[in-house]
Amino acid sequence: MNAELLAVLDQFEKERGIKREDLMAAVNEAVVTAAKKAVGPARDLRCETDPKTGEIRAFAKLIVVDRVKSEHDEISRFDAMQIKDDARPGDEIEKEVTPAGFGRIAAQHAKQALLQQMRRAEKAMIWDEFKDRTGDIVSGTVRGFERSDVKLDLGKFEALLPNRERVPIEEYQVGERLRCFVKAVEDGPNGPEIILSRADPQFVIKLFNNEVSEIADGTVEVIAIAREPGFRTKLAVHSRDNRVDPVGACVGLRGQRVKNIVRELNNEKVDIIKWDSDIQTYVTNCLAPAVLKDFEIDEANKRVRILVSEDQLSLAIGKRGQNARLTSKLSGWQIDIDAEEVETVSFDDQVAQAIAAIAAVPGISEEQATTLVNCGFHTFEDLRQAEVDDLAGMPGLEESAQALHEAVQAETTRRENGETPAEAEQAEPQPDETPESEEESAEPAPASGEDEEEATEQATTPDEESAEDSKESMGEPTPST
Repeated sequence: MNAELLAVLDQFEKERGIKREDLMAAVNEAVVTAAKKAVGPARDLRCETDPKTGEIRAFAKLIVVDRVKSEHDEISRFDAMQIKDDARPGDEIEKEVTPAGFGRIAAQHAKQALLQQMRRAEKAMIWDEFKDRTGDIVSGTVRGFERSDVKLDLGKFEALLPNRERVPIEEYQVGERLRCFVKAVEDGPNGPEIILSRADPQFVIKLFNNEVSEIADGTVEVIAIAREPGFRTKLAVHSRDNRVDPVGACVGLRGQRVKNIVRELNNEKVDIIKWDSDIQTYVTNCLAPAVLKDFEIDEANKRVRILVSEDQLSLAIGKRGQNARLTSKLSGWQIDIDAEEVETVSFDDQVAQAIAAIAAVPGISEEQATTLVNCGFHTFEDLRQAEVDDLAGMPGLEESAQALHEAVQAETTRRENGETPAEAEQAEPQPDETPESEEESAEPAPASGEDEEEATEQATTPDEESAEDSKESMGEPTPST
């Protein structure tokens, strides 16, 4: 039995890291308890355990008397002189009182005491080792489950990952290896407990601190973080050195740094945002890539109202409002995102606008434009794609199809040259129209009196002018008036 006790001592010392002296103190304490039951109510009972052989001996302090009345407290002078030659009545003598078979009983008590001492020693070691490690990342193996809590084996110690600190979408298996954030060392009912977390935002910050050297040395600072564990995290960073891009430093070459972190977070989305002291710029960075149209900033109530187009609303708000919520947490401002009001156009108005647009093309009447729109040609671009045969197949346009096609081609040329319809009309007068200047030149102003006679003398007929021209060409002088 003593050999078995020594084996237990060696096992606890090696596996649990408990000092031999502490184990022996626990054994002696247990042996004393066992000795009191075996020996009786002896005075100042003391036990010794040989650390090499495991032999257990009990000693009691007895008073030297001439006649013994209580065996538990007194010893005769004769027996005392066997221990100490000069023993006298009234002296106190320590005598071995180890009962027969005491070693087996004491060994059982010693084992129980060792287990208790082991627990106490482990608790003390937990406190000593982890009281200054709050905020660190540790690695452990899933040992088991207690309700929804996860027990992790950290080697010498056992830690607890409570359900409240778990990522909702993560499932763990016994034997699986996990990295966790040491959130606290709490004094539980059974002593100090190491509380771990994978859902705490500080876990993400610590991962970036370990992965990004610029954060570790203080060049890049994490200003704020907002997280919905398992789904998305937004991290605002700022560089103290203008030469260092904070976002690029966190992303890493080809995104390798942030990829390692995302992999550790089981593909949780991580947005790295450049912090800015201007709230409008900061919020714009947070909501990117959504395009924001207008801001209303209420600094007194720390509230921002943002207007976006209808097609950008879902992108700005995010899935189940996640993007807006995280932006609000990250900035510390209340964020309200609304879609701008867009005036709706009725179907009849749209048809009227299409008819007017096509009728504006020179050579196309409003009646023809109405027919074209009703047949599916809603824009000028639709007409450009149409051939003559396509237009001829429209009801009422059989005879005018060629003219319509030429009008469309002419309008296409004008638009390519950058001419407006008004400029085109001025550049190309209608054949039936006679320029006003020509009419004026063909009708000479009426004359009266001398002016009329002078006009008659100066006026010549076309035949006379041609005759004079022919004389000049033959070398004959032209008569002067």
